Amino acid sequence: MNKLLLHIEGLAVLVLSIYFYFHLQFSWIVFLVLLLAPDLAALGYLKNVKVGSILYNLFHTYTIPVVIMIFALLLHKNIALMLSLIWIAHIGMDRMLGYGLKYPTKFQDNHLNRV
Repeated sequence: MNKLLLHIEGLAVLVLSIYFYFHLQFSWIVFLVLLLAPDLAALGYLKNVKVGSILYNLFHTYTIPVVIMIFALLLHKNIALMLSLIWIAHIGMDRMLGYGLKYPTKFQDNHLNRV
């Protein structure tokens, strides 16, 4: 049940991010091009599992994009707002699909698989 709730939460975040992104009339092309960009953090796994999990988790937690979003809203910076919404949509999509924050054991071990 807990796992299902986390997947539904990811779906809700994804849908809300997409809604606000397109409500603000940001570019579809930019959205599609950058949607998977946070996954580049997985390149840290080329070094080792510990570095990979740290980098992956850094780019797959809501903290950084939410802080960027707050500053974008306060300072009226549309590009930063657009990027933060894409980033949040990506994280929501990952959670919806079952990709969670990584443990430093192996790439497949994440917080959604251990719930």
